[in-house]
Amino acid sequence: MNGNPLFTPPLRTRGRDIVDAHNKRLKLASINWYGGSDELFVPGGLDVRPRRAIAALIRRLGFNSVRLPYSDEMVAKNPPIPHELLAANPDLFGMRALDVFEAVVTALTDEGVAVIVNDHITNAAWCDGMNLCDSSWKNDQLGPLCRFRQTEDDWIAHWETIMARFVNNPHVVGADLRNEPRGLWGTMTWTAWATAAARCGERLLKMQPNWLMIIEGVSSANDLSGVRQQPVRYSVPDRTVYSAHVYSWSGWGSLDPYKGRKYTSFVRAMEQNWAFILAENIAPVWIGEFGAPDSPNKGDAHYWKNLMKYLEEVDADFGYWAINPRKPHLNERESYSILKDDWETLVDDYRMQDLQRLMK
Repeated sequence: MNGNPLFTPPLRTRGRDIVDAHNKRLKLASINWYGGSDELFVPGGLDVRPRRAIAALIRRLGFNSVRLPYSDEMVAKNPPIPHELLAANPDLFGMRALDVFEAVVTALTDEGVAVIVNDHITNAAWCDGMNLCDSSWKNDQLGPLCRFRQTEDDWIAHWETIMARFVNNPHVVGADLRNEPRGLWGTMTWTAWATAAARCGERLLKMQPNWLMIIEGVSSANDLSGVRQQPVRYSVPDRTVYSAHVYSWSGWGSLDPYKGRKYTSFVRAMEQNWAFILAENIAPVWIGEFGAPDSPNKGDAHYWKNLMKYLEEVDADFGYWAINPRKPHLNERESYSILKDDWETLVDDYRMQDLQRLMK
């Protein structure tokens, strides 16, 4: 492991905090590194820079953890990765998707960075909130509508397949069980999702009882209010972490998205949706996705200012979206990225300055 350790595993929860083996709080200061969930089946940037160099940069920038997404289709098909997508990592030539994913995880954990694996989407693709086939952890009820179909049992089996590789890697600290469960236009109930998350988490904890089980809110990870009536508890104590996503457009069913709200209204929504979990010392809440473009419009800047102020006030764990300068689909520019196309040069603007303040 390179440099001084960032924390001592294993992790557990203590009230609203995540703590390490020395009972020292580990505030998750995370970055999302996507690509494994997309149609190319590979984390981005491996054609540009060695994975170990990217991992070292992540740590150097001050992030202590990475949220690393995969798709269920990636696990089920495990296709070989073309050499051109691995050009800067020739030792990975000939490997399949799961082997490359594991190599990226190992590069991060060798650097001392914690990894949270995330089941991001069913059908490998750039995340599409309009696709009903990806709005839940299972889609078999939709029959032939879905290109890639899976049952709840398939979803859990895919989790077991990918996490079996990391049972003995103590810096793989958790499983973010499903990205943005929502159902048809936000109709997913907390009861349905909490029940499935409990079942999946129990299966994973049988493999490695030290993992954290991370449970996102419904309505695209916007709403954790159901925790009041139905918290998710596991047979292994101190495992549950909740997660919310907060973007400028967030807020299912609202005619007043966050980009236009006054601060008092924004705070009230945060308190109702997830911050009560911190205030009442129930469990940690990780804001696993949020972000803004490098050239923000008025609404983007207003949302960002409110969110940064609030995250600092409540001292919440966080995960910025994203490090990738390009989207896999059509190689489009990612305006939310904190890196330029060389996967080395920092876009040193308001976002990174604010994130570094949150890290303190």
